Amino acid sequence: MNFIRNRLLGYGVDEAWVGYLSIAIMIVFIALLCILANFITKKVVIRFITHIVNKNKFKWDSILLERKVFHKLSHIVPAIIIYTSAVTFSAYQYVIEKAALAYIIIVALIVINSLLSAVNDVYQTYEVSKVKPIKGYIQVIKIIVFILGIILVIANLVGESPLMLLSGIGALSAVLMLVFKDSLLGLVAGVQLSANDMVRVGDWIEVPKYGADGDVIDISLNTVMVRNFDKTVTMLPSYALISDSFKNWRGMQASGGRRIKRALYIDTTSIAFCTPEMIENYKNIHYLSDYITEREREIVAYNETNQIDRNNIVNGRALTNIGVFRAYITQYLQHHSGIHQDMTLMVRQLAPGENGLPIEIYAFTNDTAWAVYETVQADIFDHLFAIAHEFGLRVFQNPTGSDFQRVSEKLS
Repeated sequence: MNFIRNRLLGYGVDEAWVGYLSIAIMIVFIALLCILANFITKKVVIRFITHIVNKNKFKWDSILLERKVFHKLSHIVPAIIIYTSAVTFSAYQYVIEKAALAYIIIVALIVINSLLSAVNDVYQTYEVSKVKPIKGYIQVIKIIVFILGIILVIANLVGESPLMLLSGIGALSAVLMLVFKDSLLGLVAGVQLSANDMVRVGDWIEVPKYGADGDVIDISLNTVMVRNFDKTVTMLPSYALISDSFKNWRGMQASGGRRIKRALYIDTTSIAFCTPEMIENYKNIHYLSDYITEREREIVAYNETNQIDRNNIVNGRALTNIGVFRAYITQYLQHHSGIHQDMTLMVRQLAPGENGLPIEIYAFTNDTAWAVYETVQADIFDHLFAIAHEFGLRVFQNPTGSDFQRVSEKLS
């Protein structure tokens, strides 16, 4: 500054203007120096760093570059120049240093924020991130860092020790608890969800209370994001998965089989004992030939041993069309390419009711994909509906308009 003043006086400038001109020239010089430093940092240093990053095979440095960590860090250089040049302006040195330091702290907070986001991005490139997500913990760290940063900025501007401000926060703890209630609940929920492995990114969950039914696509500090099967997105509070019940379909997906549990309702008036003609017809059915032969031998042996009089069909043991139908369904499922043969496979009768006798299929497909599961299930029941009449059975259905029309035609 003195050098500039002397040069101006040497050029014959009025002494009354020397002070103002020297300050203006110094400000312009510092501004040009900051612009030059910023230009060199961004156009030379960062380009050099980008070139090195693009040449290697590491992922983490590419993510740092995508998050613009180095670009944001470059903003500190002009602030450092201004801070070190503050001594030149003795009258305003205190204010300039405080402002420059506050700016440096703010830039540092922005850099740390981007760095933490980059850490999460790097972590998500590993498979373990789906099992143990850390996004919630990263957000907690960001909150703590920003609170501490704001305290440092305020302490710097008012000229007080940060410890004095920290001690005053204790009196505001109740307010902070209210403001950060969701974050604190989310943090606790995140720890429990992660520790107990209750939900992961990619899991299919159902939360009826919130209308969520789909895949988890993100788990953060406050929310769990679910993409429903209709492509809508539901945002759940993280603590809702702890306080309320929900269904996680991960076990089904991991098992490799998806359950079919559906009944076919048979009109009970169509159930009857098998006649010899029916039995001969059943022997021609591929899946039933061995079953019919073996059952006939077993029934004949039982009736002869117990001297059963078969002149009355009620006496002794005999085949029924519903029993043969159940046996056929079992054999059909055991030979079906879409059914998991190592899991429970059962065809059972349920209690009869007003809709007839339910014949329930309890089995598992060998593919958990929704479309494949529905196709396999539909194919099975298409077939059973089509062949039920071959066993002399009628599938129950409430009367329709066409049924009443046929009745009226017969009466007329």
